[in-house]
Amino acid sequence: MIPSPTPAKPSLLGVFAHPDDESLLAGGVLAQHAAAGADTAVVTATWSPDSHRAAELADALKVLGAGEPRMLGYADARIPDSAPGRPRLCDAHIDEVVEMLVGHIRAVRPQLVLTHDAYGQLTGHPDHIRTHQATVLAFHVAGLEHQYPEAGAPWQPAALYAATHSDSGVGELGALLSRVGKKVLSVPDEHITATVDVSGFLTEKWEAILSHRSEAARERPLPGILARLPADVRSSIISTEYYTLLGVSPRPGGQHKLV
Repeated sequence: MIPSPTPAKPSLLGVFAHPDDESLLAGGVLAQHAAAGADTAVVTATWSPDSHRAAELADALKVLGAGEPRMLGYADARIPDSAPGRPRLCDAHIDEVVEMLVGHIRAVRPQLVLTHDAYGQLTGHPDHIRTHQATVLAFHVAGLEHQYPEAGAPWQPAALYAATHSDSGVGELGALLSRVGKKVLSVPDEHITATVDVSGFLTEKWEAILSHRSEAARERPLPGILARLPADVRSSIISTEYYTLLGVSPRPGGQHKLV
């Protein structure tokens, strides 16, 4: 489990680009925290709340114990009709996206926030990159009362983590993505803050991934790739999650110079 920075009841908010990202990248940690009694929630940046992907997301979050979907409703960069009448996330003004995320942070009041890494998660998807950028900004301003005052009372989470993959931890997953023509963007091992064994929650994580039925039925999306693997190979791929600490809440100090 990612350490809770305070002895109070832990709470966690995941912010991810697409339905299925939460299950693939952080499903183990979400299930782990929920089982420990944490309040958990997930914000999803793309796809319309009345789409089939939203219904699949609701099923996945139920398995993970992460409440009801919280969807920003932008269109997927590669599927414009995923949210008819709305701009693609990568075309939306960053300030608008940040304000919406600040509202969710202030409503959920999490200690921990999880999101994509700066690469955009192995494949460099533009929606992943924009979600990372907006979440980093939202984390740092959510506790400032004069920023987005209409988004709710200020709340400063204690820590922001990026779900990521280390160079040494990509393993078989890298080869599988390469075979279908996808990028493999991993981070140096020394960038990893927490390596979390989620093998005790594989049942929940895999059930959540399979809840994204439309993706699991296709060949190129990761749920579909995983679904075609032998169970032991799949388990070895999804039983470890990697995280990088990106930020912590401001703390009073007595420094008189930067070190």
